[in-house]
Amino acid sequence: MFSTILNFWLCYAFKLTIPGVTPIEYVPNQNVPIQVNKVTSTKTQIPYQYYKLPFCKPEKIKQQQETLGEVLEGEAVASSPYEVKMKVTEGCKILCRTEYSDYKTKLIRKLIRNEYRGHLLVESLPAAVYEDNYAFVTWGFPIGFTSDDGTQRRHFLNNHLRLIFYYNEEQNVEGGKSHHAHIVGFQVVPMSLHHTYEGEFNGDNTRLTTCDALRPANPGATSPQSIDEAGEVIFTYDVQWQRSNVRWANRWDIYLKSNPNESIHLFSIFNSFMMVLFLTGLVAMIMLRTLHRDISKYNQMEDIEVQEEVGWKSVHGDVFRAPTFSPTCLAVFCGTGIQILVMSVLALVFSYLGITSPQKRGSLLTALLLLFVSAGSTAGYFSARMFKFFQLNDWKKCTLLTALLFPSVVFLIFLALNILLWCLRSSSAVPLRWGLALLLLWLCVSLPLVCLGSYFGFSKPSYEVPVKVTKPNSTVPPTKWHTHPAFQIMIGGLLPFGTVCIELFFIMSALWLHQVYLVFGFLAAALAINMLTCAEITIITMYFQLCSEDYRWWWRSFLTSGSSAIYLYIYSLWYFVTKLEMTNAASIVIYFSYMLIIALTFFLMSGTVGFYAAFWFVTKIYGAIKID
Repeated sequence: MFSTILNFWLCYAFKLTIPGVTPIEYVPNQNVPIQVNKVTSTKTQIPYQYYKLPFCKPEKIKQQQETLGEVLEGEAVASSPYEVKMKVTEGCKILCRTEYSDYKTKLIRKLIRNEYRGHLLVESLPAAVYEDNYAFVTWGFPIGFTSDDGTQRRHFLNNHLRLIFYYNEEQNVEGGKSHHAHIVGFQVVPMSLHHTYEGEFNGDNTRLTTCDALRPANPGATSPQSIDEAGEVIFTYDVQWQRSNVRWANRWDIYLKSNPNESIHLFSIFNSFMMVLFLTGLVAMIMLRTLHRDISKYNQMEDIEVQEEVGWKSVHGDVFRAPTFSPTCLAVFCGTGIQILVMSVLALVFSYLGITSPQKRGSLLTALLLLFVSAGSTAGYFSARMFKFFQLNDWKKCTLLTALLFPSVVFLIFLALNILLWCLRSSSAVPLRWGLALLLLWLCVSLPLVCLGSYFGFSKPSYEVPVKVTKPNSTVPPTKWHTHPAFQIMIGGLLPFGTVCIELFFIMSALWLHQVYLVFGFLAAALAINMLTCAEITIITMYFQLCSEDYRWWWRSFLTSGSSAIYLYIYSLWYFVTKLEMTNAASIVIYFSYMLIIALTFFLMSGTVGFYAAFWFVTKIYGAIKID
């Protein structure tokens, strides 16, 4: 049953598009569909559907079929009333006339103060405002602007849009230009014009005195459209076409101008790589010099009774003793961490190959969800093997917790936020049918896959360890300051976070400032370096802990690298204070709730890597000594 549901979702919700799709070829006078999307703001992070606001609407609104990722991201793509034909220039064409009531003007003023931006699409290419002589690009166009003369704050609506399309004509076999063209750019120039007209308003036949086909719209020739009082608003637009040498495959390059150049990413990777080299050298010194010398000296003694059992060698009878505090929870965390790691790696591969990209709205989020669900078998397998190693009996509890614990926490946070967004009438509020579909995907696909993985995990033999556990427990000597759990955990998480903090800035900007992130190669390198740092710093801290004859390393190893999530959450607080301008309480709740989900995910993934690195290290060093 669950395989059938999985296949259905792979076909319907994912809609995977392979790279290199054929571009649309236009001929002169061919209709060019323009679509509208949600209106967004970096100050509130609460998007709204375009047609939920008092803007011009077509006679019949055609909603684009949504995918799972688009629904979760609040995308609301629909047809628009703009009439555009290939290579046909339009001048000051009337879109619609609207009577704004006091309620509508109040709503628009609120949107303008919160810096909301409208979004248009052509062939999934978002409209952009080119600023500073094309040196900087911002997505969408501002709804309006404010003006403060010292006595009052006035609001003006951008009721005229200049749509500028850039096209590239392909060459034919003889080297000349063909009639077919590809759209490679979409620019919007918003204007605020208080339109006037002669006589009575008569739809498209109305003669505007502010602009027409022969007189282009000019903001300096008329007063702007004030929205401080109720009244009539006329929306207009004009269309311009410009030939470009940009290839269709490179039409997204212009949007990367809003991001830092590659030198900053290279510096980030180089800085993290040097940190990894330092930690690798430290681990090598411990393994090849200190440990090798101790093990050789210990094994060369013929009399077992006179062998010096101090430091890490003295706790060989306790080092593989199951943790006294919640071993089931530790096994569940490890399985979920492996599941998240598999999801992350595969998502990066898909993104690097172009299968998921900003050109395919919602594809990355859809891929993350489906990959997480599909990786449920790995979670069940690894949690079951660790649970069996701890010699615990309630395997049903382990399996159910692996399938339900982390998803339940995320689902409850998501449900609370969704109720809040419903109350705010945001487009990000997930409809009930999609919420039920997510629940079915979780219970009918993820849960059975976790059970299947657990079955194979419990069927496998338990992990073999080189030394036996003795009874009773050894006494742990007093802890020194440098081996104190709090000190080790906080220091252990600082270095892994340092390897990704620069790249994290770009990711946060993509999430909360609506910028585009396409450097997945750098992100993959940053993830690999971060995981390697988690493993090495955990090995080093566990070595010093065992040398102090403290054998309670199980949870300590997980928390040492997992504590990097604490720094990630602290970083989100710094980013909120310095980079964002949120003042709305709902927006603040949404921001910190989603960052909490991200931090929990990072905690499980990095903690699992550190745990298995410590497990491998402990197994190796105790397998190298001779113990009677």
